[in-house]
Amino acid sequence: MDSGAARGATDADKLARFVAGIRASDRVKDSVREKTPSELLTHYGLAQGRHLTRLGVLLLGRTEDRRALGTAPLVQAIKYDEQAQKINKWTWDDHTLSPVELVDAIWRELPDFRESYEVAEGMFRRSVPAYDEKVVRELLVNALVHRPYTQQGDIYLNLHPERLEVVNPGRLPLGVAPRNMLHASRRRNEAMARVFHDLGMMEREGSGIDLVYDRLLSLGRPAPVLDEGTDRVRMTIQRRIAKPEVMQLLSEADARFELTQRERITLGVLAQTEGLTARELAAQLETDGSEALAVWLGQLLRSGLVLSAGQTSGKRYFVAPDWLRGARLDRQTTRSRVAPHRLRALILEDLQRYPDSSSSDVNRRIGAEVSAKTVKRALDELVATGSVRLAGGRRWRRYSLAVPSA
Repeated sequence: MDSGAARGATDADKLARFVAGIRASDRVKDSVREKTPSELLTHYGLAQGRHLTRLGVLLLGRTEDRRALGTAPLVQAIKYDEQAQKINKWTWDDHTLSPVELVDAIWRELPDFRESYEVAEGMFRRSVPAYDEKVVRELLVNALVHRPYTQQGDIYLNLHPERLEVVNPGRLPLGVAPRNMLHASRRRNEAMARVFHDLGMMEREGSGIDLVYDRLLSLGRPAPVLDEGTDRVRMTIQRRIAKPEVMQLLSEADARFELTQRERITLGVLAQTEGLTARELAAQLETDGSEALAVWLGQLLRSGLVLSAGQTSGKRYFVAPDWLRGARLDRQTTRSRVAPHRLRALILEDLQRYPDSSSSDVNRRIGAEVSAKTVKRALDELVATGSVRLAGGRRWRRYSLAVPSA
């Protein structure tokens, strides 16, 4: 869209850096590198005819022209203490920086991104950054590329003691939702995304969020959380490592088996849990159907990194015990990965001692770490086979052995 600014009304330094960046990029063809600066403006949709486009002004224009757009991105970083009180603030709101320059400036100027802390690693301690640089840069680029440039609204970086929130104005692009962000790819500003990609500042289409998942899970941190409000989108990542041992597990497994990105994500999800049912794992990975889940599991089952127990909807996946022991992730033994036949045996033993029990009573006695749904499924199977008798309905259901033991 024509901005009204003349084609030659670019900031000389910004134009020079843009041309140098494109010519040094390994993501563009030789025919693109050989273009003149004026030809590059046309090629990337930064100029049309005798005028710069709005995108051209945004990325390469002078400060006064960028300010005149009215919708150029403004960024605020706000730091909070443990009581959620504001204790510091940084702003990038004078329009001197283009979106490309904002990413470097924010990473460089926020002191929280320079912080690190130590985690135990066997007999030694390892210093890890509070925030992974690749993750933060990808989230900043994602916010800038997906921001709606038809409306005003600041981008917020909320720095809490234990997490970082990146809040973007507007809603998610059509077709993208919090539950399918690993798979859906809809760029609101395709031309801007192309510039960021060719300058090496963002991943190819559909792989940016995968990178965030991969980096976070490989470092023992929880997966990012995306939620959408009426007029904003928020991505949250945790500051601290939940399970340092996962770093060792992922590092050793990747070195031995050369895992794909999807396999690392799947192994990272399982390593931070006591195992997941097929349905739960599919929900974590935002997949539908056993065939889609098989793609994410890849070689994990064949290599013995991940084991499974049970069948169909009750099938459960978990990291192999030998690998857990090697990474010292087996410090607490639980029943959450108990095989289905052993769980049924536990239930029968419990009902022999405590007949006329509710499902929640059985669950409490055999171990609360086993999910209520898993216990209920096992009880239904025992009722179907005639081993357990059911009395009452809905919340008044009570279970007893069908044939009392002698």
